[in-house]
Amino acid sequence: MEKTCCFTGHRVQKLPWRNNELDFRCIALKNKLKNEIINAIRKGYSSFFCGMALGFDFYCAEAVLDLKSDFPHIKLFGALPCNNQDCKWNDSDKLRYRRLLDKLDDVRRIYDRYIGPECMLERNRFMVNNSSLLIACYFGGGGGTKATIDYAKKQGLEIVLL
Repeated sequence: MEKTCCFTGHRVQKLPWRNNELDFRCIALKNKLKNEIINAIRKGYSSFFCGMALGFDFYCAEAVLDLKSDFPHIKLFGALPCNNQDCKWNDSDKLRYRRLLDKLDDVRRIYDRYIGPECMLERNRFMVNNSSLLIACYFGGGGGTKATIDYAKKQGLEIVLL
């Protein structure tokens, strides 16, 4: 927990560029994210929790996995709300998700199946409760990202907002 980092951020539909990862804002965010992960590694963080949701979570997982070539000691753990998190996703997103899952060092599933939005909240609390640093992508508004940031503040985590 002392040197564990977790991530939270918007899903695709709340990102200003939506699915267009070639948008200059998305590219800038990914570069900033990678730099913040490197900063965390240099501070001694070696374990990273990712909720593996569409959008920012995918960027985080891909960034950590990419950095493993330069920092082979780091670990990426998936914190999944349920086994069938991807059941309503399109085929392309499912394929990307499954490729990422195959590269994780380990996975923690909160529930066997989707039971409602509370399983997402419990997944986020699990990550915060087992971390000391939160890297977040937040553009405003309510929802799970804001709730996770607020919870992390209450738990005393260091928070990096992108």
